[in-house]
Amino acid sequence: MTVQEWTTALTEFMEREDGGEEAFNDMALRLFAYQYTNNKPYQAFCRERGKTLRSVKSWRDIPAVPITGFKELTLSCTDPKQAEAVYMTSGTTNPEKRGKHYHPTLQVYDRSMILNFKKRFMQDEAKIHMGILFPTEQELPNSSLAHYLALALREFGGEDSGYLMNSEGVDIPRLFEELERAERRGEPYALLGATFSFVHVLDECQRMGHKFRLPAGSRILDTGGVKGRSREIAADAFYRQLSETFGVPPERCINMYGMTELSTQLYDEGNARIPSVKSGPHWIRTRIVNPLTGEEVPPGETGVIVHCDLANFNSVTTILTEDAGVQTEGGFLLLGRVQGAEAKGCSLAVEEFLRAAKG
Repeated sequence: MTVQEWTTALTEFMEREDGGEEAFNDMALRLFAYQYTNNKPYQAFCRERGKTLRSVKSWRDIPAVPITGFKELTLSCTDPKQAEAVYMTSGTTNPEKRGKHYHPTLQVYDRSMILNFKKRFMQDEAKIHMGILFPTEQELPNSSLAHYLALALREFGGEDSGYLMNSEGVDIPRLFEELERAERRGEPYALLGATFSFVHVLDECQRMGHKFRLPAGSRILDTGGVKGRSREIAADAFYRQLSETFGVPPERCINMYGMTELSTQLYDEGNARIPSVKSGPHWIRTRIVNPLTGEEVPPGETGVIVHCDLANFNSVTTILTEDAGVQTEGGFLLLGRVQGAEAKGCSLAVEEFLRAAKG
Protein backbone atom coordinates (compact mmCIF):
# COMPACT_ATOMS: atom_id res chain seq x y z
CA MET A 1 0.00 0.00 0.00
CA THR A 2 1.09 3.58 -0.65
CA VAL A 3 1.28 6.29 1.99
CA GLN A 4 -1.98 7.77 0.70
CA GLU A 5 -3.68 4.38 0.84
CA TRP A 6 -2.54 3.90 4.43
CA THR A 7 -3.71 7.40 5.27
CA THR A 8 -7.18 6.65 3.93
CA ALA A 9 -7.42 3.24 5.59
CA LEU A 10 -6.26 4.48 9.00
CA THR A 11 -8.37 7.62 9.12
CA GLU A 12 -11.42 5.56 8.20
CA PHE A 13 -10.53 3.08 10.95
CA MET A 14 -10.23 5.91 13.50
CA GLU A 15 -13.48 7.58 12.51
CA ARG A 16 -15.71 4.54 12.80
CA GLU A 17 -16.88 3.10 16.09
CA ASP A 18 -14.49 0.75 17.87
CA GLY A 19 -14.50 -2.43 15.83
CA GLY A 20 -13.23 -4.51 18.73
CA GLU A 21 -10.25 -6.81 19.11
CA GLU A 22 -10.62 -8.53 15.75
CA ALA A 23 -10.59 -5.31 13.73
CA PHE A 24 -7.63 -3.93 15.71
CA ASN A 25 -5.72 -7.16 15.31
CA ASP A 26 -6.30 -7.26 11.56
CA MET A 27 -5.07 -3.69 11.06
CA ALA A 28 -2.06 -4.24 13.35
CA LEU A 29 -0.98 -7.33 11.38
CA ARG A 30 -1.35 -5.52 8.07
CA LEU A 31 0.83 -2.72 9.41
CA PHE A 32 3.35 -5.20 10.76
CA ALA A 33 3.71 -6.74 7.30
CA TYR A 34 4.23 -3.29 5.78
CA GLN A 35 6.81 -2.25 8.37
CA TYR A 36 8.60 -5.60 8.33
CA THR A 37 8.99 -5.28 4.55
CA ASN A 38 9.95 -1.60 4.33
CA ASN A 39 11.74 -0.79 7.60
CA LYS A 40 14.99 -2.74 7.28
CA PRO A 41 16.45 -2.18 10.79
CA TYR A 42 13.14 -3.32 12.23
CA GLN A 43 13.06 -6.38 9.98
CA ALA A 44 16.54 -7.39 11.20
CA PHE A 45 15.41 -7.06 14.81
CA CYS A 46 12.29 -9.15 14.17
CA ARG A 47 14.26 -11.89 12.43
CA GLU A 48 16.77 -12.00 15.29
CA ARG A 49 13.84 -12.67 17.61
CA GLY A 50 12.41 -15.32 15.33
CA LYS A 51 9.44 -13.13 14.47
CA THR A 52 8.41 -13.22 10.82
CA LEU A 53 5.30 -12.58 8.75
CA ARG A 54 4.37 -16.23 9.26
CA SER A 55 4.99 -16.49 12.98
CA VAL A 56 3.34 -13.24 14.15
CA LYS A 57 -0.35 -14.12 14.54
CA SER A 58 -1.54 -11.38 16.91
CA TRP A 59 -0.79 -7.75 17.68
CA ARG A 60 0.52 -9.00 21.03
CA ASP A 61 3.24 -10.95 19.16
CA ILE A 62 4.59 -7.89 17.32
CA PRO A 63 8.14 -7.20 18.58
CA ALA A 64 8.36 -3.99 20.59
CA VAL A 65 11.19 -1.62 19.69
CA PRO A 66 12.87 -0.01 22.73
CA ILE A 67 12.17 3.69 22.63
CA THR A 68 15.93 4.41 22.51
CA GLY A 69 15.92 2.91 19.03
CA PHE A 70 14.55 6.19 17.68
CA LYS A 71 17.79 7.86 18.83
CA GLU A 72 20.11 5.30 17.32
CA LEU A 73 18.54 4.40 13.97
CA THR A 74 16.32 5.79 11.23
CA LEU A 75 13.03 3.95 11.69
CA SER A 76 11.05 4.86 8.60
CA CYS A 77 9.26 2.93 5.86
CA THR A 78 9.66 5.85 3.44
CA ASP A 79 12.54 8.12 2.45
CA PRO A 80 13.14 10.29 5.56
CA LYS A 81 14.25 13.15 3.33
CA GLN A 82 10.70 13.34 1.97
CA ALA A 83 9.04 13.60 5.39
CA GLU A 84 6.46 16.34 5.87
CA ALA A 85 7.52 16.61 9.52
CA VAL A 86 10.35 15.30 11.68
CA TYR A 87 9.61 15.39 15.39
CA MET A 88 12.51 15.15 17.80
CA THR A 89 12.78 14.26 21.46
CA SER A 90 13.81 16.98 23.90
CA GLY A 91 17.27 15.55 24.56
CA THR A 92 17.09 16.21 28.31
CA THR A 93 18.98 12.98 29.08
CA ASN A 94 21.45 13.29 26.17
CA PRO A 95 21.41 16.57 24.20
CA GLU A 96 23.81 15.14 21.63
CA LYS A 97 21.46 12.32 20.66
CA ARG A 98 17.79 13.11 20.08
CA GLY A 99 15.22 10.62 18.90
CA LYS A 100 13.64 11.36 15.51
CA HIS A 101 10.18 10.35 14.31
CA TYR A 102 9.56 10.79 10.58
CA HIS A 103 6.06 11.57 9.29
CA PRO A 104 5.64 11.37 5.49
CA THR A 105 2.25 13.03 6.01
CA LEU A 106 0.59 14.55 9.08
CA GLN A 107 -2.91 13.54 8.05
CA VAL A 108 -2.96 10.45 10.26
CA TYR A 109 -1.33 12.17 13.24
CA ASP A 110 -3.70 15.12 12.97
CA ARG A 111 -6.83 12.99 12.70
CA SER A 112 -5.71 10.90 15.67
CA MET A 113 -5.17 14.00 17.79
CA ILE A 114 -8.38 15.80 16.80
CA LEU A 115 -10.75 12.87 17.31
CA ASN A 116 -9.20 11.91 20.63
CA PHE A 117 -8.88 15.46 21.98
CA LYS A 118 -12.50 16.24 21.12
CA LYS A 119 -13.76 13.27 23.09
CA ARG A 120 -11.37 13.30 26.05
CA PHE A 121 -10.73 17.00 26.68
CA MET A 122 -13.46 18.95 24.91
CA GLN A 123 -16.01 16.23 25.77
CA ASP A 124 -17.75 17.04 22.49
CA GLU A 125 -18.04 20.81 23.13
CA ALA A 126 -17.30 22.68 19.92
CA LYS A 127 -15.16 25.61 21.11
CA ILE A 128 -13.72 27.12 24.28
CA HIS A 129 -11.67 30.24 25.02
CA MET A 130 -8.16 28.83 25.25
CA GLY A 131 -4.72 29.95 26.43
CA ILE A 132 -1.56 28.06 25.49
CA LEU A 133 1.45 27.92 27.83
CA PHE A 134 3.95 26.71 25.23
CA PRO A 135 5.85 28.13 22.24
CA THR A 136 4.33 28.05 18.75
CA GLU A 137 5.22 25.38 16.22
CA GLN A 138 6.97 28.06 14.17
CA GLU A 139 9.30 28.56 17.14
CA LEU A 140 9.67 24.81 17.74
CA PRO A 141 9.17 23.13 14.34
CA ASN A 142 10.54 19.76 15.54
CA SER A 143 8.29 19.56 18.61
CA SER A 144 5.31 17.21 18.37
CA LEU A 145 3.85 18.92 21.45
CA ALA A 146 4.02 22.32 19.75
CA HIS A 147 2.10 20.86 16.81
CA TYR A 148 -0.39 19.14 19.11
CA LEU A 149 -1.18 22.40 20.92
CA ALA A 150 -1.39 24.32 17.64
CA LEU A 151 -4.00 21.80 16.47
CA ALA A 152 -5.94 22.22 19.71
CA LEU A 153 -5.96 25.98 19.26
CA ARG A 154 -6.89 25.85 15.58
CA GLU A 155 -9.65 23.28 15.88
CA PHE A 156 -11.16 24.06 19.29
CA GLY A 157 -10.04 27.51 20.41
CA GLY A 158 -12.77 30.13 20.69
CA GLU A 159 -12.47 33.75 19.65
CA ASP A 160 -9.45 35.59 21.12
CA SER A 161 -7.73 32.33 22.06
CA GLY A 162 -3.96 32.41 21.76
CA TYR A 163 -0.48 31.83 23.11
CA LEU A 164 0.57 33.22 26.48
CA MET A 165 4.33 32.97 25.97
CA ASN A 166 7.03 35.45 25.08
CA SER A 167 10.80 35.29 24.73
CA GLU A 168 11.16 35.25 28.53
CA GLY A 169 8.70 32.41 29.07
CA VAL A 170 5.09 32.62 30.27
CA ASP A 171 3.72 36.16 29.89
CA ILE A 172 2.40 36.42 33.45
CA PRO A 173 0.70 39.87 33.15
CA ARG A 174 -1.17 38.76 30.02
CA LEU A 175 -2.10 35.44 31.62
CA PHE A 176 -3.57 37.21 34.66
CA GLU A 177 -5.46 39.58 32.36
CA GLU A 178 -6.95 36.62 30.46
CA LEU A 179 -8.00 34.84 33.64
CA GLU A 180 -9.55 37.97 35.15
CA ARG A 181 -11.49 38.61 31.95
CA ALA A 182 -12.85 35.07 32.00
CA GLU A 183 -13.95 35.61 35.61
CA ARG A 184 -15.70 38.89 34.77
CA ARG A 185 -17.51 37.53 31.74
CA GLY A 186 -18.40 34.19 33.29
CA GLU A 187 -17.01 32.39 30.23
CA PRO A 188 -15.43 28.93 30.60
CA TYR A 189 -11.70 29.04 30.00
CA ALA A 190 -9.17 26.33 29.08
CA LEU A 191 -5.51 26.57 30.00
CA LEU A 192 -3.18 24.14 28.19
CA GLY A 193 0.55 23.59 28.35
CA ALA A 194 3.52 21.55 29.44
CA THR A 195 3.50 20.57 33.09
CA PHE A 196 6.70 22.51 33.79
CA SER A 197 5.03 25.71 32.53
CA PHE A 198 2.25 25.27 35.06
CA VAL A 199 4.79 24.80 37.86
CA HIS A 200 6.34 28.17 37.00
CA VAL A 201 2.90 29.80 36.88
CA LEU A 202 1.94 28.33 40.25
CA ASP A 203 5.15 29.69 41.74
CA GLU A 204 4.41 33.16 40.37
CA CYS A 205 0.80 33.08 41.60
CA GLN A 206 1.99 32.12 45.07
CA ARG A 207 4.70 34.79 45.06
CA MET A 208 2.22 37.49 44.03
CA GLY A 209 -0.64 36.23 46.16
CA HIS A 210 -2.97 35.66 43.19
CA LYS A 211 -5.84 33.18 43.07
CA PHE A 212 -8.64 32.89 40.54
CA ARG A 213 -12.12 31.42 40.39
CA LEU A 214 -12.64 30.41 36.78
CA PRO A 215 -16.25 29.92 35.62
CA ALA A 216 -17.98 26.53 35.61
CA GLY A 217 -16.94 24.47 32.58
CA SER A 218 -13.34 25.69 32.71
CA ARG A 219 -10.63 23.08 32.45
CA ILE A 220 -6.87 22.57 32.51
CA LEU A 221 -4.68 20.28 30.41
CA ASP A 222 -1.09 19.57 31.42
CA THR A 223 1.19 17.45 29.28
CA GLY A 224 4.07 15.41 30.55
CA GLY A 225 6.29 15.64 33.60
CA VAL A 226 8.50 18.29 35.15
CA LYS A 227 11.79 16.51 35.75
CA GLY A 228 14.77 18.57 34.63
CA ARG A 229 12.66 21.57 33.57
CA SER A 230 11.45 23.01 36.89
CA ARG A 231 11.27 22.17 40.56
CA GLU A 232 9.88 18.71 41.09
CA ILE A 233 6.49 18.39 42.74
CA ALA A 234 4.42 15.37 43.72
CA ALA A 235 1.33 14.75 41.56
CA ASP A 236 -1.17 15.10 44.40
CA ALA A 237 0.34 18.42 45.50
CA PHE A 238 0.52 19.65 41.90
CA TYR A 239 -3.15 19.04 41.09
CA ARG A 240 -4.27 20.35 44.48
CA GLN A 241 -2.40 23.60 43.79
CA LEU A 242 -3.85 23.83 40.28
CA SER A 243 -7.38 23.46 41.65
CA GLU A 244 -6.86 25.92 44.49
CA THR A 245 -5.09 28.53 42.35
CA PHE A 246 -7.46 28.56 39.36
CA GLY A 247 -10.71 27.40 40.93
CA VAL A 248 -10.98 24.44 38.56
CA PRO A 249 -12.20 21.17 40.13
CA PRO A 250 -9.56 18.38 40.18
CA GLU A 251 -11.75 16.26 37.89
CA ARG A 252 -11.36 19.02 35.28
CA CYS A 253 -7.56 19.01 35.62
CA ILE A 254 -6.64 16.51 32.93
CA ASN A 255 -3.21 15.09 32.17
CA MET A 256 -2.23 14.06 28.65
CA TYR A 257 0.37 11.30 28.36
CA GLY A 258 2.18 11.28 25.05
CA MET A 259 5.63 11.06 23.52
CA THR A 260 7.46 12.00 20.35
CA GLU A 261 7.73 8.34 19.36
CA LEU A 262 3.93 7.89 19.35
CA SER A 263 1.28 9.41 17.09
CA THR A 264 -1.58 9.00 19.57
CA GLN A 265 -2.05 10.55 23.01
CA LEU A 266 -3.56 8.99 26.13
CA TYR A 267 -5.55 10.83 28.79
CA ASP A 268 -6.98 10.42 32.26
CA GLU A 269 -10.47 11.43 33.38
CA GLY A 270 -9.15 14.16 35.66
CA ASN A 271 -7.14 14.06 38.85
CA ALA A 272 -9.68 13.91 41.65
CA ARG A 273 -7.96 10.61 42.50
CA ILE A 274 -4.23 10.02 42.15
CA PRO A 275 -2.69 8.08 40.52
CA SER A 276 -5.23 8.52 37.76
CA VAL A 277 -6.03 5.86 35.18
CA LYS A 278 -4.72 6.57 31.67
CA SER A 279 -6.34 5.18 28.54
CA GLY A 280 -6.45 5.78 24.81
CA PRO A 281 -8.81 5.47 21.82
CA HIS A 282 -9.57 2.25 19.98
CA TRP A 283 -6.55 2.53 17.66
CA ILE A 284 -3.99 2.11 20.45
CA ARG A 285 -3.50 -0.77 22.89
CA THR A 286 -1.29 -0.82 25.99
CA ARG A 287 0.35 -3.80 27.69
CA ILE A 288 2.45 -4.05 30.86
CA VAL A 289 5.36 -6.45 30.37
CA ASN A 290 8.50 -7.91 31.83
CA PRO A 291 11.17 -6.23 29.65
CA LEU A 292 13.46 -9.27 29.76
CA THR A 293 10.88 -11.72 28.42
CA GLY A 294 8.38 -9.44 26.70
CA GLU A 295 5.62 -11.37 28.47
CA GLU A 296 2.74 -9.53 30.10
CA VAL A 297 2.79 -9.35 33.88
CA PRO A 298 -0.41 -10.14 35.82
CA PRO A 299 -2.84 -7.25 36.47
CA GLY A 300 -1.83 -5.34 39.56
CA GLU A 301 1.89 -6.08 39.17
CA THR A 302 4.41 -3.46 38.09
CA GLY A 303 6.09 -3.79 34.70
CA VAL A 304 7.18 -1.69 31.74
CA ILE A 305 4.63 -0.05 29.45
CA VAL A 306 4.37 -1.18 25.82
CA HIS A 307 2.13 0.67 23.36
CA CYS A 308 0.82 -0.61 20.03
CA ASP A 309 -0.23 2.54 18.16
CA LEU A 310 -1.79 2.03 14.73
CA ALA A 311 -1.28 5.72 13.91
CA ASN A 312 2.46 4.97 13.87
CA PHE A 313 2.16 3.59 10.36
CA ASN A 314 5.52 4.84 9.02
CA SER A 315 7.87 3.84 11.85
CA VAL A 316 6.91 0.95 14.14
CA THR A 317 3.54 0.38 15.75
CA THR A 318 4.87 -1.24 18.91
CA ILE A 319 7.19 0.51 21.38
CA LEU A 320 8.78 -0.55 24.65
CA THR A 321 8.84 2.62 26.75
CA GLU A 322 10.98 3.38 29.78
CA ASP A 323 7.90 4.03 31.90
CA ALA A 324 6.72 1.77 34.70
CA GLY A 325 3.03 0.99 34.96
CA VAL A 326 0.32 -1.26 36.32
CA GLN A 327 -2.61 -2.61 34.31
CA THR A 328 -5.92 -1.74 35.89
CA GLU A 329 -9.58 -1.72 34.98
CA GLY A 330 -10.15 0.73 32.16
CA GLY A 331 -6.50 1.42 31.43
CA PHE A 332 -3.21 1.65 33.28
CA LEU A 333 -1.51 3.55 36.08
CA LEU A 334 1.63 5.47 35.11
CA LEU A 335 4.21 5.13 37.89
CA GLY A 336 7.12 7.11 36.44
CA ARG A 337 10.46 6.07 35.00
CA VAL A 338 11.58 2.48 35.39
CA GLN A 339 13.92 1.63 38.24
CA GLY A 340 15.83 -1.40 39.43
CA ALA A 341 15.21 -4.69 37.64
CA GLU A 342 12.85 -3.09 35.10
CA ALA A 343 15.50 -0.51 34.15
CA LYS A 344 18.11 -3.24 33.74
CA GLY A 345 15.68 -5.21 31.60
CA CYS A 346 15.09 -2.19 29.36
CA SER A 347 18.86 -1.69 28.95
CA LEU A 348 19.30 -5.30 27.89
CA ALA A 349 16.40 -4.93 25.44
CA VAL A 350 18.10 -1.88 23.92
CA GLU A 351 21.36 -3.79 23.53
CA GLU A 352 19.56 -6.66 21.82
CA PHE A 353 17.73 -4.32 19.47
CA LEU A 354 20.86 -2.40 18.43
CA ARG A 355 22.91 -5.56 17.98
CA ALA A 356 20.28 -7.04 15.68
CA ALA A 357 19.28 -3.89 13.79
CA LYS A 358 22.85 -2.77 13.10
CA GLY A 359 23.88 -6.25 12.02
